[in-house]
Amino acid sequence: MKVTVVGAGAVGATCADNIARKQLCDELVIVDIKEGVAEGKAMDLMQTAQIEGFDTRIIGSTNDYEKTAGSTVAVITSGIPRKPGMTREELIGINAGIVKSVTENILKYSPDAIIVVISNPMDTMSYLALKSSKLPKNRIIGMGGILDSSRFRYFLSQAMKCSPNDIQAMVIGGHGDTTMIPLTRLATYMGTPVSNYLDAETLKKVAADTMVGGATLTKLLGTSAWYAPGASGASLLEAIVRDENRLMPCCVMLDGEYGQSDICIGVPVHIGKNGWSKVVDVNLNDEEKAQFAKSAEAVRNMNHVLSTLNI
Repeated sequence: MKVTVVGAGAVGATCADNIARKQLCDELVIVDIKEGVAEGKAMDLMQTAQIEGFDTRIIGSTNDYEKTAGSTVAVITSGIPRKPGMTREELIGINAGIVKSVTENILKYSPDAIIVVISNPMDTMSYLALKSSKLPKNRIIGMGGILDSSRFRYFLSQAMKCSPNDIQAMVIGGHGDTTMIPLTRLATYMGTPVSNYLDAETLKKVAADTMVGGATLTKLLGTSAWYAPGASGASLLEAIVRDENRLMPCCVMLDGEYGQSDICIGVPVHIGKNGWSKVVDVNLNDEEKAQFAKSAEAVRNMNHVLSTLNI
């Protein structure tokens, strides 16, 4: 099995590292537009094979998509990272052309590939990849909800002073600072509601911290985070290539589910070898439904920017 990661920056390289360590494919191709970077990252990663004990063959390519031919899954991380003070909306004009071109090049050599989108603004980039490629909707998946949910579990675990592995919690809605919806009502600790352990004010703070989780790291690091986004992308890919039928919050095209249509936005879906197969309704209450509708409206506003671009 062959897998491609497009973008050899911090997120792409971290994603590739996780894929190799988990031996999720026989061959892993890293593609980047900058001369020598993908080849260098591939060589560096291959020099960890004996240390880490994996047998995945990793090759790098400077913009030569022919080397990606026959990929089962392609992960798109390319585009500029978010800078301090920059919104995801401001990234659209720059990253839209990149994502559209990458999608076309991937499908030219791997017409049956499932495409995982990490590039920001992720909801709009997923929508663009789907509309421009005209692929069946199950083959375009945005990763954002997995990352946001991991951050949600982190902040809950910090507040509860417990392991994040003992917490089940999910974020739906848009992958943005003002559009994501941490579902505190449904979060559990070893099967019991987290509200049994945290008061309403603390839960409100946890949700707020989750929503600005990416921006907080951008401010601290001077650029977007990479460890958790890269690991999240690899986790999604693992569910696909191992046909795990895992329930994961991902950005997918809706067709009436959650009261929305013609929009890519985060909802819980089953993930397996064919991409995503089914949207799961978690029975939102009235307040959560209103939040989801507001989130969808914000994502649509971002999507409208695409119509103003010459791509």
